[in-house]
Amino acid sequence: MADDASPADGGDAADVLGVDSDGAGTEDGAVESPEGFDRVTVADGDRIVVEGTVLRGRAFEPIEGRVVIEDGEIVAVEETRTDSDAIVCPAFVNAHTHVGDSIAKEAGEGLDLDELVAPPDGLKHRLLRAADTEELVAAMRRSLRAMVAGGTAAHVEFREGGLDGVREYRLAAGGVPIDPVLLGRETEEAMRAADGFGASGARDGSFGRLRNATHEAGKLFGIHAGERDPHDVNPALDLDPDFLVHMVHPERVHLERLDDDAIPVVVCPRSNLVTRVGVPPIRELAERTTVALGTDNVMLNSPSMFREMEFANKLADVPAAEVLRMATVNGADLAGLNCGLIEEGRDGKLLVLDGDSDNLGGARDAVRAVVRRAGERDVDRVVL
Repeated sequence: MADDASPADGGDAADVLGVDSDGAGTEDGAVESPEGFDRVTVADGDRIVVEGTVLRGRAFEPIEGRVVIEDGEIVAVEETRTDSDAIVCPAFVNAHTHVGDSIAKEAGEGLDLDELVAPPDGLKHRLLRAADTEELVAAMRRSLRAMVAGGTAAHVEFREGGLDGVREYRLAAGGVPIDPVLLGRETEEAMRAADGFGASGARDGSFGRLRNATHEAGKLFGIHAGERDPHDVNPALDLDPDFLVHMVHPERVHLERLDDDAIPVVVCPRSNLVTRVGVPPIRELAERTTVALGTDNVMLNSPSMFREMEFANKLADVPAAEVLRMATVNGADLAGLNCGLIEEGRDGKLLVLDGDSDNLGGARDAVRAVVRRAGERDVDRVVL
């Protein structure tokens, strides 16, 4: 990965920038990965340069050039000739996860939604109660590691288990280079120890008091709605949430309220298909409000944003660039994060793909290739 430096600059570009074979370099030539994360570079204090086909800005305009990161912030996006085959895009923001049930991957075949996950006695909750802390923490940590390796920079986690659940997540995330937006569940104490509150759904109880407490604390409040049917959507909207999750069954009045109140929605189409509740009307939702993507329960699906993007794009009549926004900046904006785009002033969280892999080589449209074709095996480097 070369820049346009001449021999008079003291050597070829790789010497000048310290660019290594993985596509990211620092001025002193050292690219260090956190222990156990061989393809991850943490942009903490170094000047990092990444070159290739850069998907720039909110439109993901593909340009040949470089991204310059200093002290974790993108300080320049430059058009210039390079010798790199890399595709450089923003790292993902997974806008809805439940990593606690990582202890029970692929459990519950044949069960419906309530039997699988409904509180308090759905299969997930019974298994969580039966597991010890060490087992829970180890399983969550493995899922977080998989997310980072697959290019996820941040995620919005609905964490079961009250205050103990929040503490268990913190233990699992220790040393993992991912930014969690952690929403406690069940108690006000959990909300105050976390970044907000994640409600199960208006049919499961009254959340008015917790909504008020979350608002007064200046924290994020999200709630599941419209997953089984439309009947809990208006009660959820009446809580004035910061965002809704699922919205598989919105009616016209719900779409109008989303539009009027500018309430974002997180869709999880793979999960909805597995639980047999239907699939969300992604195009109709996107016409009304901001839509982000999440992978939902680890017990049901891998936390892969590549898989979620491909499924969403092939399911819904929306452009690939819109789906990439759903997987990056839309989730970041919903959660109050400063990542998700490649532009000056944003956090330097990047996903670098091998554009000459057997899977991506020959792609004519970089954005469609990222959304519809790319996968974890194409990841060359994650910059976080």
